[in-house]
Amino acid sequence: MARMTQRRKIHRFQLDGSGTEYPVRFKEDVIAAEEPLEIRLGGRSFAVTMRTPGDDFDLVAGFLVSEGVIRDGSELVSLRFCAGGPDEVQNFNVVDAQLRPDVPLPETMRHVYTSSSCGICGTESIEAVRKTLHYDPSADPLKVPVDALAALPDKLREAQAVFDKTGGVHAAGLFRVGGGEPELLCLREDVGRHNAVDKVVGWALRQGLLPLRGTVLQVSGRASFELVQKAALAGIPVLSAVSAPSSLAIDLAVETGLTLAGFSRGHSLNVYAGRDRLDPPRAVTEDLLQAGAGQNN
Repeated sequence: MARMTQRRKIHRFQLDGSGTEYPVRFKEDVIAAEEPLEIRLGGRSFAVTMRTPGDDFDLVAGFLVSEGVIRDGSELVSLRFCAGGPDEVQNFNVVDAQLRPDVPLPETMRHVYTSSSCGICGTESIEAVRKTLHYDPSADPLKVPVDALAALPDKLREAQAVFDKTGGVHAAGLFRVGGGEPELLCLREDVGRHNAVDKVVGWALRQGLLPLRGTVLQVSGRASFELVQKAALAGIPVLSAVSAPSSLAIDLAVETGLTLAGFSRGHSLNVYAGRDRLDPPRAVTEDLLQAGAGQNN
């Protein structure tokens, strides 16, 4: 937690409606940390991402999965923080990944289709993901009760330790949702919602759990194209977001057979793709059956 947060002095203005004079307090506030992380492959620079320090090895491993570079833990030989500078001091903002010798390096040392500003069209973006896809979410037989899925944002929020201190980070939680209480397998927080997802996927890779069949990924923000991409490449069949999805995220979910839910707020949610994977509450099912019987009569 030490490097994930920092303290800053602030001026707090309390607007209490008493007129033009407002009490001002000088205090310290806890802020979510943000620092660059350079990712190297065999000593060669591959990418730089802005992230909240912490779980950096998970972040790098997950990033390599979402970039289509690796698909399982055996392809990743080692991860280490790099030493640099005249005194060869260990740099905790540079991680070098050593891949198995037979794993091909990317043709370019940074894929471009993962960026929303890359300038290529939606069709080409989806085609690039489809070619890189190692697992097939559409083949996952998972069924998820709608009420259990709607309950995940609250369970995610309850486990957000860094958010409690700062109010300034996103979260991604991996859940196993069966007949009983949903089980939180892994939660990661970061200033970047894509980083939080990479940290979850990287944790799973390092635990030997890929593909993540039978799981649900709950995120605290919106569902962008890149989050659906990351879920699909990890073999996650269901992605649920507290906020809205983008149009390209929906298109990719449909293309890959992934169930995509948005505006999940505990009492309601919208399903944008993969409706057949969700089991409605019993009361809703009975109402639909009765309505259907009435139409048949």
